[in-house]
Amino acid sequence: MGKDGLNSITNQIVIAMIAGLVVGIALYFIMPHAAYLKTYLVNGFFNLIGAIFISGLKMLVVPVVFVSLVCGVSSLSDIKAVGRIGGVSVLFYLATTAIAITIAVSLATIVSPGEGMKTSQMAGEAMVKEAPPFVQVIINMVPKNPVAALAQGEMLQIIVFSIVFGIALTMAGEKGQRISNFFNSANDVVMQMVIIIMKIAPYGVFCLLAKTFSELGFDVIMPLAAYFFTVIAALAIHFAVVYGLIIWVFTGLNPMLFYQKMRGPQMFAFSTASSNATIPVNLENAEHRLGASNKVASFTIPLGATINMDGTAIMQGVATVFLANVFVVDLGLGGYVAIVLTATLASIGTAGVPGVGLIMLALVLKQVGVPVEGIALIVGVDRLLDMLRTAVNITGDAAITCVVAKTENALDEEVFNDPKAGEIKA
Repeated sequence: MGKDGLNSITNQIVIAMIAGLVVGIALYFIMPHAAYLKTYLVNGFFNLIGAIFISGLKMLVVPVVFVSLVCGVSSLSDIKAVGRIGGVSVLFYLATTAIAITIAVSLATIVSPGEGMKTSQMAGEAMVKEAPPFVQVIINMVPKNPVAALAQGEMLQIIVFSIVFGIALTMAGEKGQRISNFFNSANDVVMQMVIIIMKIAPYGVFCLLAKTFSELGFDVIMPLAAYFFTVIAALAIHFAVVYGLIIWVFTGLNPMLFYQKMRGPQMFAFSTASSNATIPVNLENAEHRLGASNKVASFTIPLGATINMDGTAIMQGVATVFLANVFVVDLGLGGYVAIVLTATLASIGTAGVPGVGLIMLALVLKQVGVPVEGIALIVGVDRLLDMLRTAVNITGDAAITCVVAKTENALDEEVFNDPKAGEIKA
């Protein structure tokens, strides 16, 4: 690896992540004997830097999604292309979610986590909000007040408003073109802001992971080891096999190069455990590292972060089988089919709702007759699994972006095949 490779932001983030893991685990064992470390270092310095870093990422989400999507849609001379791109994206997102939960249920059925575990081990009750009716979700997609939607970060409403605004710019002809030029310039400025945040990312990633792992330790994992590692195995299979095949079959490109170029966004996703917070980084990576056109990536990346829940679906599949074993509930073939269908449709029906993972899980558990109170059993290890499944989710967003861009002849294969393309130097 040359000097440029060593100095790349991605490699710095990887080093920061490993250092954060090591320091965090070391602090977990040291802190009981040195309480001041928890007060001044973990809850003080690490919390301060980590929180500022996440706030910086979230600061960019709305302007990146709004400006990029307006630019992407307004650049399409064929308005029908918007519907085509949206339709293909949703179809692939639903398909990968269904595959993900099928893998999870199949693997959990083989491993049978939770058999023999007593319900008395439950640590308490989990509070899970009710999911809104699906019809209401569709109604809520259209913002009554677009300014309020932008201010509150309502992602589906922002996407709908941006698409309508972009289409209107195209239909307005020459007058609309002047505004489109402004948004194109604004898009360049916003992407420079993303690069600024990425350059401070190694420090933020280190502090976030050091804080997280200094609090987690291993004690929380051991009682639920079978469940924990079954989820990880299903995530690994979906990540390595399904996404790799999607890239290879539908684009004919090298999956290993795709994974190599996804390391940066994956580190962001793992450290923040937020698909939305990773949107700016994933979008910048999709355009400049993977070669997807802005007109596609600006649509598919925000949409995927909102409705593509492959990693979450895997957790739900394993968790449902695990809790069914704990409560001795016989799911049967019909129950397994219900899990797949309910979790797949719920990935859209609960999009944008706070605590979406637990809400989706509660829906699935109710559908197959497993006590929802069982969620309390898995909450303890959910933080670490959330970090992993977020990395899987955003990888799926990027993979589908490449596929859709390929179908639209909007994928620059020279950029994709260049290992150094779009690499941000320190």
